[in-house]
Amino acid sequence: MPSVLTPSRHDRDSAGLTYVYPVVSRRAGGVSVGINLNPDNACNWRCIYCQVPALQRGSAPPVDLPLLEKELRGFLEQALHGDFMDRQVPPEARRLNDIALSGNGEPTSAAEFEPVVELIGRVMADFGLVGKIRLVLITNGSLVQRGNVGRGLKRMAALGGEVWFKLDRATEQGIRKVNGSRITLARVRANLAAAAALCPTWLQTCMFAEDGQPPDEAELEAYLEFVADALRQGAPLRGVLLYGLARQPMQKGAERLSALPREWMEDFARRIAGLGLEVKVTA
Repeated sequence: MPSVLTPSRHDRDSAGLTYVYPVVSRRAGGVSVGINLNPDNACNWRCIYCQVPALQRGSAPPVDLPLLEKELRGFLEQALHGDFMDRQVPPEARRLNDIALSGNGEPTSAAEFEPVVELIGRVMADFGLVGKIRLVLITNGSLVQRGNVGRGLKRMAALGGEVWFKLDRATEQGIRKVNGSRITLARVRANLAAAAALCPTWLQTCMFAEDGQPPDEAELEAYLEFVADALRQGAPLRGVLLYGLARQPMQKGAERLSALPREWMEDFARRIAGLGLEVKVTA
């Protein structure tokens, strides 16, 4: 186990556990307790910037709920009442910020998604964390239409949770290229509206350079129009989490990718904010 966690190290096995892994999150600004429901490295998308090694197409395997609960309770005990923070976390990040359903694939692909949310809520209540830290779902949003996912999102909302819904590009060509998905824009619109109606929802958008060049203007305009249209249709979006590359991508073609300058990110953030949304930038 590394001596000190950093924002550039998000090892899923950093705690030696199957489902639970702590990270110092640059977006969260503290310790995020990750819940990895995809230890098989399987995802229904294949984002070009993904940092998961040996990523494969597929869904989450069956979740061992008793093991997940044991790991989460044990880790929270160490983080809140043990010496974990002193041993593993830099002083400026020694705060428990959230529990995040994230990991090595799409968490909503787990058949047990709804009982997982129930389990986390029960553990949070037992540790007095409901209303004190967030429960976050980091998702590509492609499976929101499933009944168990929708019910899980309702339960998250009751716990004060929020959804981070991936929208990196807003043309079908761009989504195929960046996310490795053939999802239609109509489906993305419908899933985003459904997610936002069930649980407080932020868009999360990754921007990066390819061969030294930022996304072309047509892609940026399409993104802005997509967001503007969602707002016109009444989607209650909380804002946009705009972020860049911080860790080495592990997918084919990743050597062509690089981080964009902070100035570029801030400029695009201003364009998004012009639509009337809060924008948080992590370059």
